Amino acid sequence: MGNRPTIADIAKRVGVSPGAVSFALNGRPGVSEQTRARIVEVAREMNWRPHRAARALGGSQAGAVGLVLARDPHTLGSEQFYTQVLYGMQETLSARSFAVQMQLVRDTTAEIALYRDWSSEHRVDGLVLVDLQVDDPRLTVIDELNIPAVTLGPRLDGALPSVWADDSEAMITIVDYLAALGHRHIAHVAGPPVYRHTAQRMAALRDHAISRGLDVGVSVPTDFSDAQGAAATRTLLSRRDPPSAIIYDSDLMAAAGLGVALELGVRVPHELSIVSFDDSVLTRIVHPQLTCLSRDTYALGAQVAEVLLKAIADPSARQSVQSETPKLVVRGSTARAATQR
Repeated sequence: MGNRPTIADIAKRVGVSPGAVSFALNGRPGVSEQTRARIVEVAREMNWRPHRAARALGGSQAGAVGLVLARDPHTLGSEQFYTQVLYGMQETLSARSFAVQMQLVRDTTAEIALYRDWSSEHRVDGLVLVDLQVDDPRLTVIDELNIPAVTLGPRLDGALPSVWADDSEAMITIVDYLAALGHRHIAHVAGPPVYRHTAQRMAALRDHAISRGLDVGVSVPTDFSDAQGAAATRTLLSRRDPPSAIIYDSDLMAAAGLGVALELGVRVPHELSIVSFDDSVLTRIVHPQLTCLSRDTYALGAQVAEVLLKAIADPSARQSVQSETPKLVVRGSTARAATQR
């Protein structure tokens, strides 16, 4: 016998036909429960695994869904958002005997190549798309591959099943809160504008600041890293007319910005208020603790898994689910604008 046992090897060991083994291992009728149990036991003893190409030709499920992150792993390692989403997904999927196959890649091109590989080898039954882009090239590829998928992020009008959040409304919530504290000059340390959620937040800050009679909100794009978050903060606070409040698109950048403020002798919250879009442990281990938007990202992951499972069961489904609206959690990093004291 070679290094990789085959269905024929299992059939010989059990004393049945290869067809009976195939039926048993794929959960199809045609063998008794006693025989099926014996075949499964022998397959386990022989450490048998289905051949990917044969599994794809047979049309059986892979028992896995794919999640690809085209992000800097160092940045991701300091944030909890995707970790909690992943845990929430896995709990729901495990109950249906599915696993999550997650992989980090360097860019969108590598992500698309991975989707093609997974599809040709039938390694996943569905995909979760995150960090949706303006004119996202992945959507065309998903349609071409004809693989079930769900998007997590801003709403897409019927293109794919989605779990979405209103990032514009979230930004408006923060701006209204800061305006009520008397802040008129509000800045934004943003992520890459290629992401739809970043573009929505930038537009919402600009438009809502104007509607409230505030100074036009300035957004400084970054790559989500602490280094660029710190650099953007340093630039903003070094201006002749620095902002009295800064909104950050991630906790990592907010914590880095807090460090820069301390370095420059800018007191938080007395001279500068800081708000973050996420609520990881980072918001609570710094001093002062950070005011932020908070939501149950574990439950969000479970929602994503449920929508994807429905799409796998019925590829024609186009379910759109709005996720929980984040709630503003006020902590020590915000206060009334200094001119209002």
